Parts: sequence; structure tokens; C-alpha cells
Amino acid sequence: MTIPLLTLSHQQPFWKFRTHRVIANTTESTRNLCKSTLYLFLALATPFIAYRCFNSFTMFWSSSSSSSQPATKIDAESLRRQRINSSKLYQPDASSKVPVIYSSYYDISFLGIEKLHPFDSSKWGRICRFLMSEGYLEKKSIVDPLEASRDDLLVVHTEAYLNSLNNSVNVARITEVPPVAMLPNWLVQMKVLYPFRRQVGGTVLAAKLAMDRGWAINVGGGFHHCSGGRGGGFCAYADISLCIHFAFVRLNISRVMIIDLDAHQGNGHEMDFGNDERVYILDMYNPGIYPFDMTARNYINQKVEVVTGTATVDYLDQLDKALAVAGSNFAPELIVYNAGTDILDGDPLGGLKVNSIIGSICLIVCFLFFFSQYFSSSMRSKADLH
Repeated sequence: MTIPLLTLSHQQPFWKFRTHRVIANTTESTRNLCKSTLYLFLALATPFIAYRCFNSFTMFWSSSSSSSQPATKIDAESLRRQRINSSKLYQPDASSKVPVIYSSYYDISFLGIEKLHPFDSSKWGRICRFLMSEGYLEKKSIVDPLEASRDDLLVVHTEAYLNSLNNSVNVARITEVPPVAMLPNWLVQMKVLYPFRRQVGGTVLAAKLAMDRGWAINVGGGFHHCSGGRGGGFCAYADISLCIHFAFVRLNISRVMIIDLDAHQGNGHEMDFGNDERVYILDMYNPGIYPFDMTARNYINQKVEVVTGTATVDYLDQLDKALAVAGSNFAPELIVYNAGTDILDGDPLGGLKVNSIIGSICLIVCFLFFFSQYFSSSMRSKADLH
């Protein structure tokens, strides 16, 4: 390779040669700076990229290995029943307590990062503290649930999905809080996913207490955007679907109604029970906000769409009519009511304008009327059988 020589003609002034040297030196310095910056970036990013690649390969290998196993080993439904029957989530003793379920582990907080999402991830604790301060509830009377184990979660979730939560980037996408992606996964498991798993345990336990006592409230949970194979919208686990599958097996029931009054469409449980005639779904939601899941909307038995700006009177009027239709179309043995607070006026996500005080009181009255109508007709049916 021939290297061209820099020559200086007699006609070329000397100051131009000095200019060339300055430009050459400046260009070389810039190039060295860029190379140093690139090397520094690669040094910092390589461990992260290697971890991502290794984790993705591990997920692919585990899913490939599981799919290659013979189907004759054990069928999916038998395995599901086995996991449900061996679960400890129904174990907490609530005989001397009110059927209100809460754990101090429900609240999610870590250096203020949780405030980057408009969802209030510490509201559960404030609710219970308010009820206790007003004398409506005693701390010793609250039922403390267990954490849902991996085997419990596999009742609904796939291995591949649960493995994907070992990657902080995926958890950041589900919770919609980007900085979570940069945290080590052990910290994400402890500060984000563990509280979610405790809330899942609470939702599953609530069904048992409701059958034993007539009603039960899990202060947390209601992760209705998560299905068996996909999370989103701050919902990492499908607690509603898990609760219902546990009820089918352990409580020996066959008809469940979901009444979802969160302002957002409950696309998670709709995908899980889309073709299951044992589950009737009444979903009252704002169609102009997340998640815009048109496929899941096809699985709603009774769809009530309330547009942005709907106020208290109009909302309650539509709800009253919807409950009347639901009661005449389906006779549930268990009702799962997802009480989303984002229907209230001023919520940054829901877009609705239901008055917080009047609306809450009227919602309770509507449900008391619905439940009394349902249970009175149920008792009449049982009397007729005898």
C-alpha cells in the first residue's frame, strides 16, 4: 500500500501547510476521543448485553425442552388440579377474623421510582390505615395471606412467561416504569414481584372466605390486564384467573361471574376464559383508553362501554341496567367483583367523572340489591328442589 506524501509547492504559502497540520491533529484527537468513548460504552454495556442474551437463550432452551416432552407423561388439566390441591394458599386461618385480606407487603416502594407511574402502588396500605384510624377495622382482625408460589402461578401461567420475569427489562415493560430495567433482577423480585405475589395469594384466598362467610375483600389484587402468557398495564400475575381456577377445583363450583368495574377493559381474564362457559363476564369500561384489546372484547359476555367524561348519574344508571341483565342471564355460585378506583373523578388514567363519595355509596347499594336479588332467587330455587 502506497502512502501519499505531503508535498509543499513553491507557490503554496507556508501558513496553509500549518493549517493542514492543525486540522489533521484536531481530526486525530476527535477520532481518539470517539474511540475511547466507544470502548467505555462497550465495557459498560457488554455485561448487560451478555446477561440479556444468556437469559433469552435460557428461556428458549427451557421452553423448547418442555415442548419436546411427550404429551402422554401427564395431561395439562391433571397437572393443574394436582398443583391446586397441593397448594397452601387456602391455609391461613380466618375463623376469628373478619374476611378482609391485606398484608403490609402489598405496598410497592423503592427510592421513589414507583412514582414515575400514575398508578398509586401504595394505596392499599393507606386504605387499611384509614379504616383502622376511623375504628372500622382492627389490625389483629385482618387476614394475612401467603405468597403465591411458582407452582401456584403455573396453574394459569406458562413456564416461558414466568421465566421472562427473571429479566428486569420485561418487568419494566409490564409495570411501565423504565428505570426498573436497569435494576438487578433479585431486587426487582423483592421490591416489585414479591408484593404482587402476596396480593395474588390474597385474591385466591378471598374466594374461599367468600364461600365460607358470604363475602370477602382482598384490599389488593385485581390485576385484570394479565393473562396466562402475557402481562401489562402494571399487572404481572393473573390473580383473577387463578382465583377462579382454584375455586373450580377446591370449592367444587362450576359457575362464576366476573363483574369488572375498573375503568380499563379487563383483557387478561377475558383472554383466559374466552371460551369457558362456566365464566360470565360483565365488563364496564372506557373504550377510549388502554388496552384497546379488540380480540379480548369479543369474549365479553356483557359489554358496557362508558365514554370519557361519563358522570355519576349516567354511570350508575347504566350499571343498574347491566346488573339486572346479568342477573337474568346467569346464575353464579361465586361473584368476583373487580372494584377499580379509577372510575372516580380526578383519576389520571380512567377519564370518568364518578363522584368519589356519592358514587361509592351508590355502588354499594347497587351491589347489595343485586346480591340480595340473586341470593333470594337462589334460595327459592333450592326450596323448589326440596
